[in-house]
Amino acid sequence: MNPTGNLHDRAAAALRRCGASAPALDGAHTVTSPIDGSELARLHPARAADVDATVAAASAAFGHWRQVPAPMRGRLVRRLGDLLGEHKSDLAELVTLEAGKIPSEALGEVQEMIDICEFAVGLSRQLYGRTMPSERPGHRLMETWHPLGVVAVISAFNFPVAVWSWNTAIALVCGDPVVWKPSEKTPLTALACHALLERAAGDVGAPAGLHHVLVGDAAVGEALVDDPRVALVSATGSIRMGRIVAPRVAARFGRCLLELGGNNGAIVGPSADLDLAVRAVVFAAAGTAGQRCTTLRRLIAHRSVVDELTERIAKAYSGLRVGDPFDDGVLVGPLIDGRAHAAMRTALERAELDGGILVTGGDAVEVPGDGVYVRPAVVRMPAQTDVVREETFAPILYVLTYDGFDEAIALHNGVPQGLSSSIFTTDQREAERFLAASDCGIANVNIGTSGAEIGGAFGGEKETGGGRESGSDSWKAYMRRATNTINYSDDLPLAQGVEFG
Repeated sequence: MNPTGNLHDRAAAALRRCGASAPALDGAHTVTSPIDGSELARLHPARAADVDATVAAASAAFGHWRQVPAPMRGRLVRRLGDLLGEHKSDLAELVTLEAGKIPSEALGEVQEMIDICEFAVGLSRQLYGRTMPSERPGHRLMETWHPLGVVAVISAFNFPVAVWSWNTAIALVCGDPVVWKPSEKTPLTALACHALLERAAGDVGAPAGLHHVLVGDAAVGEALVDDPRVALVSATGSIRMGRIVAPRVAARFGRCLLELGGNNGAIVGPSADLDLAVRAVVFAAAGTAGQRCTTLRRLIAHRSVVDELTERIAKAYSGLRVGDPFDDGVLVGPLIDGRAHAAMRTALERAELDGGILVTGGDAVEVPGDGVYVRPAVVRMPAQTDVVREETFAPILYVLTYDGFDEAIALHNGVPQGLSSSIFTTDQREAERFLAASDCGIANVNIGTSGAEIGGAFGGEKETGGGRESGSDSWKAYMRRATNTINYSDDLPLAQGVEFG
């Protein structure tokens, strides 16, 4: 047993070790821990005037930072990665305090930050353009990439630091300052990260004003979305939020990078290794108390294996310890708040009305304090009804049955969201057909839907928003492309053979 103790004091101590000021206790914005509902801080939220001044400062910094060679910009991110490694346990503790993740998951999230810094440092020497053959003699045709401008990052509570780092490490090496609006539920992690980044900037002599944090409500986010000086808005959140953000940014011809809802499905074929599938499904569906965008929410199992598979998953669920994430042996921590619990109860009621059968879980777990704890639920469904097609941000796994592979693909793709997907099979043809047919941004074989690595581009299609963050060529979202034609001849031939003489 590792007693929680005074959570406010623990948060304050972790912040101080990261170089941030102790959390205020006299502001209008109250930060509470989902672990027991206790108060962590009362912060002073940003106002509209603060947003204007912050974006102005970031815009001024852009004028300097864009002139710094990209490999030199990489020095800042390298130093940030070093500091994140030094303060890994402090940041992980803040993630657990604010988001309720179990320590191993919190440490994993901070490791993602370190990993993306390493990736971005290498990227700082690989912002490659292309040289293309010109149809005109004595001419060279090429493309070059240039810093874009101020990047606004609007992040969600469930990954309070990793998603920020995916954007910020890449944006900084691309030459862009960052203004970060963290979730109102997890601002302390943002203050700690900001302090470490400022220290890194001082250590390498980077210009001031490259990074800013704005703590506040939706009005702060709206001000960033509408500001024409913000070149790119990278927003993570609900589909409803994306429907608001996208047209407003488009109206001013800005750029959007959206990471929205996920209603992720996994197909389990008749040839699947069920031992492997059960382990993967349990982590993907119950990890982080079902509060990942990549959480497995729909299990589409072949009729020949569905009964055994469901029984084995239910048995595994019965061994999951739910409780205070700081307690030894706990694998499922709290829901973020009572609203999440209410949404879960409503979804389970709707599933029952649709003919669903609750196999296990769904009940509340009593834990000292005012946190909200539930047992992850498994529900057998007769069909993919409306409630199954909607994302409920809670640990509910709907089990569906199929007979033919085409039916499985139709069920899998028959939702509005398109983030992550997987199949469990030892049939190579099935695996290849699935990779070609899945309409998601992420498609896996014999692993779950969650646990993406930073080397690949992260994001989804359809109502997930189409954005890509982290690895591969996601960096292109943070830069602008120019096509250049250079005439090194003494003549002036026109393209397509046009004569104008």
